Amino acid sequence: MIASAKRNEQVNSYASAHKRGSKNQHVVRHADGWAVKTPGAKRATQTFSTQKEAEARGKTLAKKNKSELFIHGKDGRIRERNSYGPDPFPPKG
Repeated sequence: MIASAKRNEQVNSYASAHKRGSKNQHVVRHADGWAVKTPGAKRATQTFSTQKEAEARGKTLAKKNKSELFIHGKDGRIRERNSYGPDPFPPKG
């Protein structure tokens, strides 16, 4: 039961991050390799030949905008998430 409640908190924090973070950055697969995209944008912010390059640019933009960086794997699923602004799920203590 406790694990379920904690899972719900995490899901809610992801949802709230998307709602408030129009400046969030996503590193995703692209026809030319990897891209950094902002939710709601029609085009990629920038494209790169490697995921590592896209991650570095996404991190810079997320820090500048005090937002979230979502790194997607080759399958499109989010594999990592980093917060560079107010943390919606801060650790206790």
